[in-house]
Amino acid sequence: MFNYGIGGNERKIDQASEGIADIPQNRTLFATKLTGDPAVRPEMVYDLKTTDEVFAHYQPEAEAEFITAEGSFIIEPLRFRNLGDFGKKGIVAQSAFLQDLDARAEAYQQVVRHLKVNKILKAALEKPEAKAALLGVFQTLINELEAAD
Repeated sequence: MFNYGIGGNERKIDQASEGIADIPQNRTLFATKLTGDPAVRPEMVYDLKTTDEVFAHYQPEAEAEFITAEGSFIIEPLRFRNLGDFGKKGIVAQSAFLQDLDARAEAYQQVVRHLKVNKILKAALEKPEAKAALLGVFQTLINELEAAD
């Protein structure tokens, strides 16, 4: 009886070369179903040679459910056409809700950067009367922006 292992190609276990390299110990493999539809039956596909061909053939997609600040739910479809679609930029690019959150986060980060480097603003925030005046200006700007909508 032959002593074979699992690999990309059939190989004897005592051979030095491997058919498929093992996943390194410092890596994690996540596997999940990327569509909401169950498979009707297993499908054997032989001619797919690149990851782009695999994505084009299977066209994985999933519905993501997001919770807004008000507590309501937003459901948006996410489509995966290449490995880049799994990263932050790829997912944010597909979702209007996430684009809005990303823009807000960037705006808040800019405010934090300004607070760290603007000495005049820092000094104004340390004095109670200057801080109150600055908050009054911001409240006026907020009211004008809300009235413009």
